[in-house]
Amino acid sequence: MITKDEVVEVLSRYDKDEITLGMIGSHSALDIADGAKDEGFRTVVICQRGREKPYLSFRKLYDEYIMLPKFKDALGKEVQDKLRRMNTIFIPHRSFVVYLGYDGVEKEFLIPIFGNRALFRAEERDMPRNQYYLLEKAGIKYPKVFERPEDIDRPVLVKVMEKRRKIERAFFIASSYEDYLKKAKERIEKGLIGEEDLKKAKIEELAIGTYFNFNFFYSPLDEELQLMGIDRRLQTNLYDFVNYPARRQLEIDIPLQNIEVGHMPATIRESLLEKVFEAGERFVDAVRREYPPGIIGPFALQSVINTDLELVVYDVSLRMPGSPIIATTSPYSKHYFGEVVSMGRRVAMELKKAIKEERLEEVVT
Repeated sequence: MITKDEVVEVLSRYDKDEITLGMIGSHSALDIADGAKDEGFRTVVICQRGREKPYLSFRKLYDEYIMLPKFKDALGKEVQDKLRRMNTIFIPHRSFVVYLGYDGVEKEFLIPIFGNRALFRAEERDMPRNQYYLLEKAGIKYPKVFERPEDIDRPVLVKVMEKRRKIERAFFIASSYEDYLKKAKERIEKGLIGEEDLKKAKIEELAIGTYFNFNFFYSPLDEELQLMGIDRRLQTNLYDFVNYPARRQLEIDIPLQNIEVGHMPATIRESLLEKVFEAGERFVDAVRREYPPGIIGPFALQSVINTDLELVVYDVSLRMPGSPIIATTSPYSKHYFGEVVSMGRRVAMELKKAIKEERLEEVVT
């Protein structure tokens, strides 16, 4: 693991008046860069050749481009030397940890990261002290987990990744062991999932209710938790399949998936906000105990509100949650700042304050 002392040593050589915010050109890089520019930072984006068009198109967002054959080449000495010469602080998102790998991020990428570098791995459900563990420690309700498919006795969501694109989800719903076997076989035969991936899949009780993604920001500088916005996800081929009449849905014999492809804004009634904040605060406290120094910056609790008005968390994001829609639609960020503030800008605001107060070491690892 890259140590705090190593990161502090890199920071000691930085020109704090010329900090650059860096990102991988995927996931939420536009949100990060737009927010960085709002706060006056220089930006650098690492692009994989063949996937650079969006970032070249929005040129005002980026001062520097680093084009690589593969994202993982960012771990190379030459690239890291260049990033350090640019006084780069890297902003992590899902693609960053997926493409560079946990070992790469934890042991090789000697660039200061905004956030807790040791925490990213906890998102994975097959890791020790994972998100289930953290939710348990926080006393937050989450779906029952079935260790064996033979034990399925209610509707469940089988969380398995795609065979070809390991970053994408090929989740499916099953109501019994027999239904599980049938749907798993169908998806294996169609090449959607692999048998080995199925063995590693997690089986959770299907959380039934209204879906909300609660996007939080925890400021170590102010010791304050902020609800930045709420979104819901657009998923293929679930949306807009569900808008077909029921008879037509039954006529279409295709396996449904829920690969996230977009976002839409949401709000929650004010009487439920107490529960939202309580869950966020409990989670922050649990992570601080289990993964010191705890959460730095953005995280999300992907949840449902059921008919008993309970908040049930079915997934956790421990970095930029990838909800750009809150940049234009969040009443909650406006309640804090007097204007709508994106998650990317909120990150830049925290870094700007850390630099001004000479507390940068408190928000990077």
